Amino acid sequence: MIIRAGGPQDVRFLRDMLRHAYAGVSLVGELPVSRYADRWGRPGDTAVIALEGATPVGAAWFRLYRRSEPGYGFVDEATPELSLAVVPSRRRGGVGKALLTALLDKARAAGHPAISLSVERSNPAIGLYERFGFCKVAEAGSTHTMRAELE
Repeated sequence: MIIRAGGPQDVRFLRDMLRHAYAGVSLVGELPVSRYADRWGRPGDTAVIALEGATPVGAAWFRLYRRSEPGYGFVDEATPELSLAVVPSRRRGGVGKALLTALLDKARAAGHPAISLSVERSNPAIGLYERFGFCKVAEAGSTHTMRAELE
C-alpha cells in the first residue's frame, strides 16, 4: 500500500468516500455532506489517498470551516475537521491507521494545534481515534464530536 498526497484530481474519489463514510448514518440537521468536498482546493484543504497498486482504497482529509458554515465535527474556526473513509472490502486491514497517521503528520506540519472529527457512537473506528488521542468533546443525536491535540 502507498499513501500519497491528494489533490483536485481526487475530488470524485473523495465524494465516493463520503458515500462510504455516511452510509447508513442518520444525520442531524440539514448540513449537506457534500460540504466535505465542495470547492476542494481552498487554502488549507489537505488530503491523503491510500493506493493498492493503482487502485485508491481509502482517503483522509481535513478542511477548516467557518462558524456560519460548520461541519458535523466543528469545534472552532482554527481547528480543521478530519474526514476518513476506507472502501468496505479493505476495512480492518490497517488502511485507516496508515491514512490517519499520514494526515495527522500533515496537520502537525501545517502548524495546526488540534484536529476534530464527527463519528457515529456505534462506529468501531472510535477505538482507532481514541488510540490516536481523540477525546469526545460534544454529542449530538447518535454522533460524537472528537478532538485531538497535535502539539
